[in-house]
This record gives sequence, structure tokens and C-alpha cells, in this order.
Amino acid sequence: MTLDSRLTQSEVKTTSANLIVREANASDAQDLLAMMVQLALFEGYATNFRVGVEDLLARGLAPQLREPDRQFRAFVAASPNGYLLGYAVIFQVPFTYDLRPNLVLKELFVRETARGIGVGDRLMQAVLQHGRAAGCARLKWDVLPSNLHAKTFYQKYGGAHDQAWENWHLLLD
Repeated sequence: MTLDSRLTQSEVKTTSANLIVREANASDAQDLLAMMVQLALFEGYATNFRVGVEDLLARGLAPQLREPDRQFRAFVAASPNGYLLGYAVIFQVPFTYDLRPNLVLKELFVRETARGIGVGDRLMQAVLQHGRAAGCARLKWDVLPSNLHAKTFYQKYGGAHDQAWENWHLLLD
């Protein structure tokens, strides 16, 4: 189900007590993509955004994907009536210096109408639970320097800015 733009904050609050957090599946692809586009707009890369429903299915959500072929996992938070309120995308870096994987939180997003009711907390808890169950040594993620709300949110979980490393990148095309 697509989150209708008419869904108000009060309607979301009435459903937040029964929030369902689960692993995303193929039927979530369209709604997941819509939220990813919202995040791309917020973070300023919408003009370069190329992901489609088919990509989400082929790289992580298709039921026939075997584990070595799955490039990502996603958790979604839904109201009891099926409206997706937020998501978290993760992937693992399988081999690190201590022979334990790193879990990377690629994206965590909560729809504006659902912010402040615990959706982000429930998604973060699902990510942490998954990482611990998978034997990951650490969780890593990026935050826009200007996103003070995200920094405050992650600090509440014990997250801290990694001052030992700088993010670098190189465009390959």
C-alpha cells in the first residue's frame, strides 16, 4: 500500500502503538522506492538517483534471491493497516581486520508524517538486533554534517563521530 498523502499526523499516532517492523519483501518495493526518492530529495542527490523497482527486486527483495546474490536487506516499519512509515537499508562488509563483518546502515528514513512517534527507534532496534545475530563487530553509517536531528538520534544509541577516519571518494565514470 502506498502511504496516502492525506494520512495525517494524528492518524499515524493512532496506529503507532501497533507499529509492525519487519524485513522488507517484494511487495514493498514500490513504497520503499517512493521513500528512497524522498530521502534523495532531502539529501540533495535526486537528480542522480537511478534506482527503480526492478533494481530493488533484483538486488535484495526478490524472494528467489539466494544469500550470496543479495546485495542488501531492508527493514520497514508499517502501521497495522499496511502503510509503510519508514525504512532502513543495510548491507554487510564480510571481512574486516578482526575477522568479523561490519554492518553498514546505508539509509534510515522516516516519513515526515510519522516522525517523533518511535518509528526510527524501532527500525534502529531491528538493525542492531540483525547485526548482533549476524555476528557483526560494528555498525557504520554516514550522516550529513547539517543533519543535527540524525546526529542526536544516533548519539542516543551510543553512536559517535569517527574522528580517526575521513570519508573519501573517487568517481569512476
